[in-house]
Amino acid sequence: MPSSEHTLKQFDAELEAVRARVLQMGGLVEEQIVRALDALSNGNPQLAARVVENDHQVNALEVGIDEECSTIIARRQPAAVDLRMLMMVVKTITDLERIGDEAAKIARMVQLIYETDRPYVPRTGDIRRVAEIALGMLKNALDAFARLDLAVAARVVRQDEQVDEAFRAILRQLITFMIEDPRTISHALEILFIAKAIERIGDHSKNMSEYVIYMVKGKDVRHTGVEAVEREALTQH
Repeated sequence: MPSSEHTLKQFDAELEAVRARVLQMGGLVEEQIVRALDALSNGNPQLAARVVENDHQVNALEVGIDEECSTIIARRQPAAVDLRMLMMVVKTITDLERIGDEAAKIARMVQLIYETDRPYVPRTGDIRRVAEIALGMLKNALDAFARLDLAVAARVVRQDEQVDEAFRAILRQLITFMIEDPRTISHALEILFIAKAIERIGDHSKNMSEYVIYMVKGKDVRHTGVEAVEREALTQH
């Protein structure tokens, strides 16, 4: 029937538009992280301030996409794969919004570090290295979302272990600094907040990848362990 075929095409177009908006939001969040890290590396509190100011754009996208999904569900009453896709979108934009919050936290810490007269210049090499891994996880999670690529999604889940280990190493190093020289405590805590924000970015990227596996396989793999996630993602059935 022509009318039902037309309705189906409209529905497909609506779903595709929502997916495109999620990727737009992901691109903005990536940009926020990169700017926050650049502000840290270059000692640029003005750039950090812009990151904080732009956080509302991320929030607005989350609200807008969430409303679109609610409207589609109410109007189309999707089932099976289509419903899972919309559920994945709603969960993904929540994690993207939280990643945006972490980028803003990094920026606020940068403002604190560089807008006060301190004798210590931040050592950001280790932070930058773990941030590159976390940013790579986010890029891969968005790629897995765009292409429904289970192998890439599983790789992101595995990478989260690297970020966690790097965070623990930074934590041990900062504790040593604080014990050896109490004057570094304030500065070390600010760097610790930045490292924790980066670790959380990795966690949220991992969540997004697990949603992709749920979307394709219909199985919730959260809290099952890396090996179980890889097994589910890479097994054909």
